[in-house]
Amino acid sequence: MNRVVLIGRLVRDPELRVTQSGISVTRMRLAVDRPRPNAEGKREADFIDIVVWGKQAETVSQYLRKGRLAGVDGRLQTRNYETPDGQKRTFYEVVADRVQFLDRAAGPAEAPASSVEEPVPFAADDFEPEGGETFGDQTDLAW
Repeated sequence: MNRVVLIGRLVRDPELRVTQSGISVTRMRLAVDRPRPNAEGKREADFIDIVVWGKQAETVSQYLRKGRLAGVDGRLQTRNYETPDGQKRTFYEVVADRVQFLDRAAGPAEAPASSVEEPVPFAADDFEPEGGETFGDQTDLAW
């Protein structure tokens, strides 16, 4: 069984893109608190990359913003790739089946705009992990 359930706050605003075949995809990162403090008594967090597809991707990008609390139910996915200099890497992300908004926007400044911005088509290299690394073979995606 491959099931991941997370609750955390968005580290930055979600990024909505559209694949060449017209499917919406949103990427976001959650800061998820660890259950216990470290040896110094400080709370630490893990930063988890999330991918959301389809209509739900559009809704997430429209209503969620940096700092908002969200719940994600999905599955862990790994991607193996090779860097331009030949190093093999593995990238982990959660593919969301369901995203829940767990708090309300603080005020009118965080309310969605009356007109939703059109998603921008992207090239294969637009979705790189931090540090400029690419995901590798994307044969199952039209990007």
